[in-house]
Amino acid sequence: MPLRLIPLLILVLLASACGTPPPAPTGGEGSVPLPAASGSAVRSLLQKARAAAQAQRPEQAAALLERALRIEPDNAVLWNYLAKLRLEQGQLQQAIDLAARSTSMTSDPLLQSDNWRIIAHAYYQQGNMAAARKAQARAKAVRDSRD
Repeated sequence: MPLRLIPLLILVLLASACGTPPPAPTGGEGSVPLPAASGSAVRSLLQKARAAAQAQRPEQAAALLERALRIEPDNAVLWNYLAKLRLEQGQLQQAIDLAARSTSMTSDPLLQSDNWRIIAHAYYQQGNMAAARKAQARAKAVRDSRD
């Protein structure tokens, strides 16, 4: 085997040893909808936050979500959206904390499962495979419990 192929072989072996990442949390239009009780101001802020995120302006999106959360601080869906945004920004511990907060505020299994996937994905990106597997198992258990 030529010596120049050895680094490539090592890279392939390392990548395969890491395992596969958990499925990414849902996002965009497939996301968990806001509760019907959410006011028009919150709906408008969420719509603007989505547009800002799609336009690659994550800090503006975060600011809009935080404004919405000042209006409806107990809205688990808003915490979920902010957790996804922080995950995409690479703010992994904050994504974990926000998703956990959202999970503690809701009994909706779809939202809980999505939050556990956010947590699993963040742990995976941190390199904590054991915690990622546990979070992914929780996501699956919650999802399966609603069937």
